[in-house]
Amino acid sequence: MARLKRFAPLLILLAVIAAVFASGATRYLNLEALQANEAALRAFVGQQLPLALLTFILVYALATAVSLPGAVILTLAGGYLFGTWVGGVATVVGATTGAILVFYAVKTSLGQALRDRAEASGGRLKSVIDGVQAGAFGYILTLRLIPLAPFWLVNVAAALAHAPLRAYALATFFGIMPATFIYSGIGAGIGELLARGETPDLGVIFSPAVLLPLIALGLLTLATTVYQRARAKSGKSL
Repeated sequence: MARLKRFAPLLILLAVIAAVFASGATRYLNLEALQANEAALRAFVGQQLPLALLTFILVYALATAVSLPGAVILTLAGGYLFGTWVGGVATVVGATTGAILVFYAVKTSLGQALRDRAEASGGRLKSVIDGVQAGAFGYILTLRLIPLAPFWLVNVAAALAHAPLRAYALATFFGIMPATFIYSGIGAGIGELLARGETPDLGVIFSPAVLLPLIALGLLTLATTVYQRARAKSGKSL
C-alpha cells in the first residue's frame, strides 16, 4: 500500500498525459486555432480578465505538466491575448507551476529510490547527486536560460538528481523569464500584424537573432557557476 501511495503522483501524471493526448487537445496548439477562436477569446479576456488570466495560467501549467508540444504557441498566445508584460508574467507563473508538478511527481515516486541506491553504494552516483544539490540553482538556471534545452528533460533530471525544491523552483522561475518575455512580445506583435490583415512569419521564433542572445546568456551563467564551484573547491580566491 505504501508503495502504491509513493507512486500515486507519477501514476496520476501519466494518466493525465494519456487522457490529454487521447482527447486530441493538442490540435488546438497552433496559430490557426488561435486565429479561428480569436473573437471569442478576446471577448472573454475583455469581459472577464481575472478569470481569463487564471484560466490561461491553469492551461499553461497543465500543458507543461503533461509536456505537451506547442509551449511556444501558448507563450505567443499569452502575448497575443494579454500583451507582452501581462502575458509574460502569466506564462512564467503557469510554466513554473507545471514544472513543479512534474518535479514533485517524479521526485516522490523515483527520487527516494535513487537516493537510497546512492547512499548504499557510496560511489559515483552519490557524488553526482551531491554535486547537483550543491550547485542545483546555477545548473538549472543555465539550462532554463537556453531555450533549446528540452523543458521536460530538465524537470525529470532535476527530480531524479534530488535537487532542492526551492532552488529548482527559483531557477525555473527566473531562468525562463528572458525567453518568455521575448516570445510574449513576438506574440503581441503577431496580434498587431493580424489586426492589419498581414501574415506573420513564425520563422522569427527560431531565428539566430532570437536564439543566440539567449544561448549566450545561458553560457555566461554556466561560466559563472563553474567559476564559483572551482573557487569553493580550492578554498581560495581565483
